[in-house]
Amino acid sequence: MFKIVISRSNPMVHHTANACLFPVCALHHVAVTTVEGIGNTKSRLHPAQERIAKSHGSQCGFCTPGIVMSMYTLLRNKPEPKMEDIEDAFQGNLCRCTGYRPILEGYRTFAKVMMSSSLFNSSEFQPLDPTQEPIFPPELMTQSNKQQKQLCFKGERVMWIQPTTLKELVALKSQYPNAKLVVGNTEVGIEMRLKNMLYPVIIAPAWISEMNAVQHTETGVTFGAACTLSSVEEVLRKVVAELPPYKAEVFQAVLEQLRWFAGPQIRNVAALGGNIMTASPISDLNPVLMASGIIHLPLISPCSTEGKRTITMDEKFFTGYRKTIVKPEEILLSVEIPYSKKGEYFSAFKQASRREDDIAIVTCGMRVLFQDGTNRVEEIKLSYGGMAPTTVLALKTCKELTGRDWNEKLLQDACRLLAGEMDLSPSAPGGMVDFRRTLTLSFFFKFYLTVLQKLSKNYNGTVSAAREDELFLLEDVEWRISWSCVLLQEVPRGQAVEDMVGRPLMHVSAAKQACGEAVYCDDIPHYENELYLTLVTSTKAHAKILSVDASEAQSVPGFVCFVSAKDVPGSNITGIANDETVFVTCVGHIIGAVLADTQEHSRRAAKVVKIKYEELKPIVTIQEAIEKQSFLKSIKRINKGDVKKGFEESDHILEGEMYLGGQEHFYLETHCTLAVPKGEDGEMELFVSTQNPMKTQEFAANALGVPSNRIVVRVKRMGGGFGGKETRNTILTTAVAVAAFKTGRPVRCMLDRDEDMLISGGRHPFLGRYKVGFMKNGKVKSLEVSYYGNGGNSVDLSYGVMDRALLHLDNSYNIPNVSSVGIVCKTNLPSNTAFRGFGGPQGMMIAECWMSDLARKCGLPPEEVRKLNLYHEGDLTHFNQKLEGFTLRRCWDECLSSSSYHVFWSCLAGALVHVYTDGSVLLTHGGTEMGQGLHTKMIQVASRSLGIPTSNIYISETSTNTVPNTSPTAASVSADINGMAVHNACQTILKRLEPIKQSNPKGSWEDWIKAAYENCVSLSATGIPDLGYDFEKNEGKPFCYFSYGVACSEVEIDCLTGDHKNIRTDIVMDVGTSLNPAIDIGQIEGAFVQGLGLFTMEELRYSPEGNLYTRGPGMYKIPAFGDIPTEFYVSLLRDCPNSKAVYSSKAVGEPPLFLSASVFYAIKDAIYSARKDSGLTEPFRLDSPATPERIRNACVDIFTKMCPSAEPGTFKPWSVRV
Repeated sequence: MFKIVISRSNPMVHHTANACLFPVCALHHVAVTTVEGIGNTKSRLHPAQERIAKSHGSQCGFCTPGIVMSMYTLLRNKPEPKMEDIEDAFQGNLCRCTGYRPILEGYRTFAKVMMSSSLFNSSEFQPLDPTQEPIFPPELMTQSNKQQKQLCFKGERVMWIQPTTLKELVALKSQYPNAKLVVGNTEVGIEMRLKNMLYPVIIAPAWISEMNAVQHTETGVTFGAACTLSSVEEVLRKVVAELPPYKAEVFQAVLEQLRWFAGPQIRNVAALGGNIMTASPISDLNPVLMASGIIHLPLISPCSTEGKRTITMDEKFFTGYRKTIVKPEEILLSVEIPYSKKGEYFSAFKQASRREDDIAIVTCGMRVLFQDGTNRVEEIKLSYGGMAPTTVLALKTCKELTGRDWNEKLLQDACRLLAGEMDLSPSAPGGMVDFRRTLTLSFFFKFYLTVLQKLSKNYNGTVSAAREDELFLLEDVEWRISWSCVLLQEVPRGQAVEDMVGRPLMHVSAAKQACGEAVYCDDIPHYENELYLTLVTSTKAHAKILSVDASEAQSVPGFVCFVSAKDVPGSNITGIANDETVFVTCVGHIIGAVLADTQEHSRRAAKVVKIKYEELKPIVTIQEAIEKQSFLKSIKRINKGDVKKGFEESDHILEGEMYLGGQEHFYLETHCTLAVPKGEDGEMELFVSTQNPMKTQEFAANALGVPSNRIVVRVKRMGGGFGGKETRNTILTTAVAVAAFKTGRPVRCMLDRDEDMLISGGRHPFLGRYKVGFMKNGKVKSLEVSYYGNGGNSVDLSYGVMDRALLHLDNSYNIPNVSSVGIVCKTNLPSNTAFRGFGGPQGMMIAECWMSDLARKCGLPPEEVRKLNLYHEGDLTHFNQKLEGFTLRRCWDECLSSSSYHVFWSCLAGALVHVYTDGSVLLTHGGTEMGQGLHTKMIQVASRSLGIPTSNIYISETSTNTVPNTSPTAASVSADINGMAVHNACQTILKRLEPIKQSNPKGSWEDWIKAAYENCVSLSATGIPDLGYDFEKNEGKPFCYFSYGVACSEVEIDCLTGDHKNIRTDIVMDVGTSLNPAIDIGQIEGAFVQGLGLFTMEELRYSPEGNLYTRGPGMYKIPAFGDIPTEFYVSLLRDCPNSKAVYSSKAVGEPPLFLSASVFYAIKDAIYSARKDSGLTEPFRLDSPATPERIRNACVDIFTKMCPSAEPGTFKPWSVRV
């Protein structure tokens, strides 16, 4: 995620690159700028740093440096960018906290597109002055003018050689015929890091002039094979602007594909030749190049007597998965992209799970050349990626279509032929078989209509145009510049200026985060003699371990030891329910760990540990668990009223089920622990990225066999948490603690993203089965519902998640008769755990499913049926809690009004406060900071409570030796309980100061504190701020209060591809009296966008054996900048104080996440409209998430019918729904 800026002279260019991929060896003669190099908190922030901080665009801060550097690079190249430039620059940047809106709003000021924002004052921003940017280093400028010499760097296992001439390159390839040619390292770097590939010799041709040259010829434009994709894009844009349109058809298609090819930091370094030679079957460009005509690829070989040969990129070019006809010793010199001819038409298409920076599911290039002045096909090429192990041409189809007229008969025959030729095995790698097959036909239909329209226009109506009802299918889902607006509460008139409660105070760490100065766990400087730990985990879903052999690891340089269960001095049983072991022999869990002197050595050693298994049959899915009755023992029920009688009185009864997939937390900072043994009495200090210091302390002490008072857990900040660091960090922390105990040396471990996703679990997948009785007017009378959650292989927090799902099964609807049961399935997957919402989104989503379907069954508008069933003030919920201060109907009315809906539709906590003699305050509380602004809010609470400026108050960290026995920072109650604890502690100090203030009423805060110290008054204080519910009796009070919110969303879907775009979302949220509106709105937007991922995009795909396919950002996609609503309006409900929390506030971290279900059900409504065109009017099943695959498959049409599904049970699927 971290970006650097690479600057070169002659000519001067600046571009971003991914620091984690770009080799240091390739940086010779270039200037590298990091976020620390453009500004800092000690002297001056760069405007790119200042604006993201002051516009509240930094929450956890882990992504902030990368976003800052993307903006900085754009400003160096274009000091007055357009908003389109800004949004394009952020492709490839991800943020899991903010929802992107505040980042775009802050940086919008550079584009001179102003919006009135009450969250920040743009007049306070320092102006951008390009003349003040750092100059290119003169010594590098001097070196670049000198003759370059060949470079050679040698490591332990890899040699990097960078030649300067083609002659040198040819000689090197002769010496090392199997050497990899690397320009940007975007493919080889991934293979070496994540796929355990080793390339002993790497040759970098970036300095070879012939391989960077661009030539304009009579037949096209020739690019050197080392030309970066960004340079190809730049050249083609200029060429297209100068050429007649008919001549630039291929160039336009290449540009369209490049627009969505990765992000700029990849396009800036990845080479055109590298993309071809990688031979990926889902390449964005290879189908376009293959279809474009005759692509000549000149090759040079040191072994050939002729020296050079030219090959054609045709159906023979790709010989197998990631293989071509190019010989190992041959070098690709250049690629010629041809001009198109008169009468030639070209289109390219790509479908992915996410529009920005995502690999293709299916991609294609389509070209047709007509006989002069006619609509008769002279030549046609249809090339597809994602339909075979290689890029393929539909040769049979093309042969049949040649010589035919471009009309509906040709369309029908083409689709029939393609359906047969582009067939896939139902077990094909990658899955989504029906979707992929349908896309081949959908793309051709779009191509057919596009060409038909152009023919009609070019031949003045002699060729029939597309029908009116088909033209809308040519419109891509629109991707427009985003726009947003927030409506805040206003602080009361007369509130003191220094009283910051209710004001949009900037996140206290935002500036440090924007400058790269914020310290995260792995940023702690290395200790002398420190070791690095790498986990060894099971590769089998269910198996007995027969043997573990770490002998080969001992030969790896720097190896120290292997740690296993026998090294645990205390208890090897851990977990929330004491049903897990530190080192275990079950699914995806830790078997052991390797310690070495460096991270690289530790990882190498771990990879060669050999494990022998006796495989057992796993239980992976909810359906399998139901069939085999594999359940965790606690089954919860909530019953109310007489369900049987309710069904008897109902006019209609609807039965159905809905599945909701799980979700990966994808906190940007993965799990990390540093354990430092203190050398006496078993003392150990643990620096951990955790939401739960107390449990971390308890579990580590338990594993080490020492009392908890010997373990100190310290948390400075986290790079995101979302519930994923509430309990699951302990499986890593205990392993690291045991390793540190065994060796007596400090031990560190930060998981790679794929490791983290493999072992840490996520949101529980759910299956809901329901039976609902209702009247003709849509009034619900009775509900019977069963929830099944996939808990994984241990209890963890699954019972609590299921409890919450049952408590939210009504969402906001008054259901007089309810019978519900919640069952947690035990499966052979890593244990699922807490995630923002904690079961609530699953429970509410299933409620909205049956509510949506019964409205359709009644033939009534869904919004009318929803409003009819909403609770009223004073109603009792299905768990018998009375609703007081019920503001939901206010939120409903305001949201429908602001969105113009009808117009368009026609726990425990603690705090410790130290006051020092200079009047400054050190505040410590039991909550942890993970980006949610908790520290900022606590400072605001302390400021008001003590009546002093926020600048006098400082929070250093959360640690178990200052505030013991804390609750985890979770469940959206941290501000409530810690805020009250801070308030109580401050009140204690004020009470002690009362006599001193009375004796000196005109004194200052500093005077009173000094007098208190002289009079031996304690200036430290602690503070501790009746909930409970009985499922058996259905009585009690599970919630202190309720949070309310309403969202209205508008979407567009592409019925042919399954794409969707969020056009507009309006949110009205009741947060009580906001402690900090900027932070609260940031939480609302961040939760909403995280929910967008849950309900529309993020999909965990497992093999039938329980192996997770979707590991890492390459396979698992969270929402990006372009996925947020184009228009995003958030309002805080006014005049609704909450008397049950600190300063009348309400929890805001989790409740807004479910509001993104409005997008899911807007998509479902759009699909319903599309299905009506096929004569389908009954309610239909749409599981979550609503991915392009599910959307397209639900839009039943002639193309889906031409690609029928294989009969379940007749094949082994590539992936299963867990």
